[in-house]
Amino acid sequence: MTGNPAYLTGLDRNQANYAPLTPLTFLERAAYVYPTRVAVVHGARRTTWAETYARCRRLASALTRRGIGRNDTVAVMAPNIPAIYEAHFGVPMAGAVLNALNTRLDAETIAFMLHHAGARALITDGEFAPTVEKALALLDERPLVIDIDDAAFPAGKRVGEITYEAFLAEGDPEFAWSAPPDEWDAISLNYTSGTTGDPKGVVYHHRGAHLNAISNVLNWDMPSHPVYLWTLPMFHCNGWCFPWSVAERAGTNVCLRRVEAKAMFEAIRANKVTHMCGAPIVYATLINAPEALRQGIHHTVRGQVAGAAPPAAIIEGAERIGIELTHVYGLTETYGPASVCAKHDAWTAMPLPDRAERNGRQGVRTPLQEAMTVLDSETMQPMPWDGEAMGEIMFRGNITMKGYLKNPASTEKAFAGGWFHTGDLAVMQPDGYVKIRDRSKDIIISGGENISSLEVEEALYRHPAVMSAAVVAQPDEKWGEVPCAFVELKEGASVTAEELLAFCREHLARFKVPKSFVFRELPKTSTGKIQKFVPCLSGCRTQPQHLV
Repeated sequence: MTGNPAYLTGLDRNQANYAPLTPLTFLERAAYVYPTRVAVVHGARRTTWAETYARCRRLASALTRRGIGRNDTVAVMAPNIPAIYEAHFGVPMAGAVLNALNTRLDAETIAFMLHHAGARALITDGEFAPTVEKALALLDERPLVIDIDDAAFPAGKRVGEITYEAFLAEGDPEFAWSAPPDEWDAISLNYTSGTTGDPKGVVYHHRGAHLNAISNVLNWDMPSHPVYLWTLPMFHCNGWCFPWSVAERAGTNVCLRRVEAKAMFEAIRANKVTHMCGAPIVYATLINAPEALRQGIHHTVRGQVAGAAPPAAIIEGAERIGIELTHVYGLTETYGPASVCAKHDAWTAMPLPDRAERNGRQGVRTPLQEAMTVLDSETMQPMPWDGEAMGEIMFRGNITMKGYLKNPASTEKAFAGGWFHTGDLAVMQPDGYVKIRDRSKDIIISGGENISSLEVEEALYRHPAVMSAAVVAQPDEKWGEVPCAFVELKEGASVTAEELLAFCREHLARFKVPKSFVFRELPKTSTGKIQKFVPCLSGCRTQPQHLV
């Protein structure tokens, strides 16, 4: 034993000096300190922090009374409305794990996720009843289904046993919830396409959610009582943990069912929105909207943008309409953004192209992430800071997933060498900022959503006329990137682009369907492997045969 042994004995954890970290305490404090401040806005509806806390406790209580507890999965299929915000607190208050489902997915994928996660309950919005009904029909064991009765979408079909409001009425607004016995307990489950197109369940823990919620605040210098517009889906990495960040700041959550220019501008104007997040397409929608929609908005809105690096036109356009953009980067496995292109004062005087280049980098680690670097994925040695040598972006720290649910092999591979391997190829620039050069996963980021090129290729291979297929990213002014399919047909076979389009729509979620089809012989290696990154395929620059 070295050092002073007095520091090692008799100084143990106890109830007075230690509590597991959890973001649930942010809601409790907001309700205690600011009970009458508006917490959630949804159309004409206003809910205070005290009322929101009581509703979340009711949800936790009702789930508990139904026998749902620690490590049980509760899925939610909903747009950005109060119910999904409340689920971010009420579900883990019951000890359960929140699985916010991507509302853009098809019934087969939703069914897979519900089965894989072992969902005990599903809270679903009426807008998605057709998809949910098909998904439930594919399950051997049906979960408890709770219908959200949202006044903003009154025409939705009910597919469950009870409405959300009736379910809350079963619960106790004074429910005595407690922090998890272990901060390493799972708080949420988010599915990602991964490299094969098969969904992988990414598990977050209470500690990471707590720390990333605080990291968001520090990273963005969020003041007390921000007014946050929900343009980023709460199903996407739990809204980058901002449901918990806004509670910590006792801010106001402005809900939005659909990301449309008119609705966004109306919400910004009526609520004096101060903060928002989203993919480049969200800001492009605002920039390209008729000027009349922006009338009456005279304050600056701070926006975070992720996905593809924002082009100069987005940065310039956002500045012109009063939005101050910050570029962030991350993955589902890192609770959303885990790095930020931290700005320097000197950049503001640069010409727009230079400023866009600086602001378009993936940057440096966020405040509470331990490390971000670029390493040689084989040797695990750091790449030189020369802006030329390409390696793999890797993260390490508390803001990194527990692992992949029921997938130890993928978990072990992802954490090989003591780092989380992103699969994204990048260079380290002389100032220590990271810049992505390529994506080794072949993932296409379209409108902020990940699309596995392999999944799309697998769908194309199902068509009897297709011999080979290669799907790559095609630049798109609206979505940033869209899938472009190069197709080689079997000898003597015939199929049109329109027919392939219809076929893909039968087998894929709509946003994954290729927007362009190019028919040609595909370049291959001597072993028959398709060379996706030769010039004639990379970037899909060839004139397409069909453009959706």
